[in-house]
Amino acid sequence: MIALVLLGILALVVGGCVCVVWAERGGPRWARAVAAVTLGAGELLRHFGKNRSQDQPTGDGD
Repeated sequence: MIALVLLGILALVVGGCVCVVWAERGGPRWARAVAAVTLGAGELLRHFGKNRSQDQPTGDGD
């Protein structure tokens, strides 16, 4: 069951990347919309990743 969920997520990621490339080359309106959502989701993940790494203790023992 977990494998199916991971395969579904992988399919969404690959499909989003394909739409980003297609939209860059002047694809249809729906591909540009999917590309915008994909790029927005990537920015959100990057933002949350930065915040999470700042919340981690450094382990210096100060």
